[in-house]
Amino acid sequence: MFSPDRTERLRGQLDTARRRLDTARSHTGRVATAAGAAVATAGLFTPEVTGESLVATVVATGAGLVFLPTRRGRTKEVRENTYDAEGRLTGSSLREVPSHQAKTASVLYAAPGVSLMAVLVAERIVPGVHWGEALAVALWSAGTWWLRPGRAARHMLVPPLPPVEKTADVAVAEQPAYDHPAAQWWAERAAVEGGAAPGTLLEEVERTGESAMRAVIRSVIPGEPVPDISVRRLSALMDVPEDLIAVGPVPGRGASVRLLTVGTADEALDARTVWATRIAPLAMPGATITEINFGRMTAAVDMTKEIDA
Repeated sequence: MFSPDRTERLRGQLDTARRRLDTARSHTGRVATAAGAAVATAGLFTPEVTGESLVATVVATGAGLVFLPTRRGRTKEVRENTYDAEGRLTGSSLREVPSHQAKTASVLYAAPGVSLMAVLVAERIVPGVHWGEALAVALWSAGTWWLRPGRAARHMLVPPLPPVEKTADVAVAEQPAYDHPAAQWWAERAAVEGGAAPGTLLEEVERTGESAMRAVIRSVIPGEPVPDISVRRLSALMDVPEDLIAVGPVPGRGASVRLLTVGTADEALDARTVWATRIAPLAMPGATITEINFGRMTAAVDMTKEIDA
């Protein structure tokens, strides 16, 4: 079963393919219209091309009708309600009834070909060049090129997709602000194309010691795993020994994130540990912190200590 992200990507690819196919059909219709106008104009001056032109018109129109999705417009659903003698609704059901949409689309699609055949036959019957023939050729060419009956018939059965929103006039977004200098460094050095970790972001950066840190590497594409990251390349980029760099899974998370650790984490860095291991042995040997109270950030910090000598 596809994930929602994968399903959305597949839907986007199918929509793109449908738009390209519709564009190809549009270009084919334009070429056919130009070819019809050319043979009709040639028929004004010479009857030798009339037979071949009629055969080509019949084949092209027939092929188009064969591939026209008329089965989608043959029936339509109609809801039928039933009422009792007092006019109260007693039931409701859906029933398929014949639809005239398919027939209308077929007639509309065949109109350019049939009218072109009529013009060609008239050119063969009327001797010489008559102004009425020239007017008929001009009207057929301009009307078919402008109205595009074949395209309208197909869109009557299969509505076109909405146009893609234009992005050319949209202002370019500013460079995202990074919440930590290490994340910005990672984006500029490691996550660039051809870097040690392309297509990734560094998040949740945490200092675990004077020369140690821990962070989460995340893939910029939702649902995609973090690419394989070479510890050796990171070591060269960061100028840190390889044995002090580790890239592994994040506990409880999927492959779209990885845990990066650099250096050796110090012991707990809370106030009591820092006091006991770093300050007290040098400044006040034997003293311990038993209670720390912090006030609001807008007020002065109220810190009460009991020091046992």
